[in-house]
Amino acid sequence: MSFAIGIENVKHGVNLGTLLRSAYNLGASLVFTVGRRYERQHGDTVKAYRHIPLLHFIDWDDYKRHAPFDWIPIAVEVSLNAVDLRDLVHPKNASYLLGPEDGSLSREAMALAKIIVTIPSRLCLNVSVAGSLVMYDRCLKEKNKRTN
Repeated sequence: MSFAIGIENVKHGVNLGTLLRSAYNLGASLVFTVGRRYERQHGDTVKAYRHIPLLHFIDWDDYKRHAPFDWIPIAVEVSLNAVDLRDLVHPKNASYLLGPEDGSLSREAMALAKIIVTIPSRLCLNVSVAGSLVMYDRCLKEKNKRTN
């Protein structure tokens, strides 16, 4: 089972660094960005980019041309028709799409998604925290499948 996680138009490099670090620790195959607004910084204290790929796509068309074959795009977004993360059955191969810190996923990203998932919380979450929760949920459910 493989998965990727990425942020659209990430604003703060620290969030990408934190997501990259979590992705490495939780078994992601790659991390990506679509669009680019951030400056490089030192949030990735374990230098995870040395262990898993960090790819940058210009836009969603560029992503579609290079996306891993047969991976299911999953939007992580607050939406009325979203699946609660607690109920999500993660597909074998997935690509999780996260929006920018100061907005929502674009229409292009939402149209690309085969599943929309939301994280039950009182307020919006930091983008790297949201990504970490989704990856942890995936790991936990995979472990539970193996032990049952």
